Amino acid sequence: MSGFAINGFWLAIASAEHVRRGRMEGIMQVCHGKAAPLRRIRPGDGIVYYSPTLRMGDRTPYRRLTAIGIIAAGDPYPFDMGNGFHPWRRHVTWMDAHDASITPLLPHLSFSAGRRNWGQSLRYGLIRIQQHDFACMKHAMHSAQEQLFSLDV
Repeated sequence: MSGFAINGFWLAIASAEHVRRGRMEGIMQVCHGKAAPLRRIRPGDGIVYYSPTLRMGDRTPYRRLTAIGIIAAGDPYPFDMGNGFHPWRRHVTWMDAHDASITPLLPHLSFSAGRRNWGQSLRYGLIRIQQHDFACMKHAMHSAQEQLFSLDV
């Protein structure tokens, strides 16, 4: 994506089902549609989604990275989903990647290394991460894709 320098890196948290819907629409939402967190993100920033569950409200752990992309040009905007719900969104250019377990990465990520309760930092729904974290997650999500292709031999 030319014209943008990646200045920031972010980890968003949502169910895998919600992330998949956002990928199909080329958008992201965070924190139940709040605008303020999306205003912290800038075009060209890297975004990764972590999904603790498959569906919102489900208690069955999923614990996977489910999307990775670059924030597209433009500002956050409200969207009418009906029934009076107007969540804020941002456009994202999603990369081709596959879901990858976060578990093997935990000792290497700045927000989780050496922290027993690393998940507490995710309760806000969007956190700034380090470039190294983004690179590790990107590698894991692309490695998962390569492993799938190697099984097709």
